[in-house]
Amino acid sequence: MISLKVDGMTCGHCVKAVTKAVHSVEPAASVDIDLAAGLITVSSGDPERLASAINKAGYAVRPNG
Repeated sequence: MISLKVDGMTCGHCVKAVTKAVHSVEPAASVDIDLAAGLITVSSGDPERLASAINKAGYAVRPNG
């Protein structure tokens, strides 16, 4: 499991956009998004590639921890 902090997610549209970005690099991954915490959890993938895709979608990924 990979957890990433993502800034800028505020609504259902954001959830869809971030999920689509994750699936663009990891099509079979499951994605769980906690809007209140600004945290996404992805079942598999390369964290750097996931972060890059999410950044390209317009959301800022920052270190988790």
